[in-house]
Amino acid sequence: MSLRADLQLIADWIEPNSRVLDLGCGDGTLLAHLGTAKQVQGYGVEIDVDNVVRCIEAGVNVVQGDLEAGLAEFDDQAFDHVVLSQTIQAMHHTENILNEILRVGRDAIVTFPNFGYWRNRWQILQGHMPVSETIPYQWYDTPNIHWCMLGDFEALCAKNRIRVVERVVMDGERRVSFMPNLLGSLAFYRVARG
Repeated sequence: MSLRADLQLIADWIEPNSRVLDLGCGDGTLLAHLGTAKQVQGYGVEIDVDNVVRCIEAGVNVVQGDLEAGLAEFDDQAFDHVVLSQTIQAMHHTENILNEILRVGRDAIVTFPNFGYWRNRWQILQGHMPVSETIPYQWYDTPNIHWCMLGDFEALCAKNRIRVVERVVMDGERRVSFMPNLLGSLAFYRVARG
C-alpha cells in the first residue's frame, strides 16, 4: 500500500519498533502502515465515530476522544513519537495540546496547512477566504480556527522552550526549500523539549 506524500514523510521520520500516538488519526491509514512496515506499536485518538470504526476494521488500536480534553489518560513519556497531523489549526487550546504532546512523547511531529502559501494570499487579495487541497472548507463551515504560518509556529515553539528538530515544507508531493513560507502549502515539524 502506498501512502499519500504527506503521510509518507511522517512515516519516514518514525523509526522501526517505536511507540507512536497519532492524535486525530482519521481512518488509521498512517498507523496501519507503520504497524506493517515498521512494526510500530501504535495508538490513535479520534473524535469521529465513523473513523474510529474504520480504525478498528483496519486493526488499529484507537480510542474515541476529544483532544481538547487533554491527554491525562497517557503517562509522561509513554511514546517515542506523537503525531498531530493537520489537526493543530482546529484546536481551541493550541498551546496546551503542544505542551501535552511533549509531555507524553519524546518528540512530536506536527503538520499544518501554511496560511502564508501564495495561493492562499492570492485568494485573500481577491476578497475570499482560501479554499485549497490543504484547506478544503468554506469559511462558514471550516473546523479550522487558528491560521498560522511557519514563523508563527516557530515563535510558539520558542515561547514554550520547544526545539525545532527538523522542518520540511511541501507543495503537493514536492519539497520546497526556496521561500518555503510563500511557496509551500503544508508544513511538517519535528519538535522536542529543550
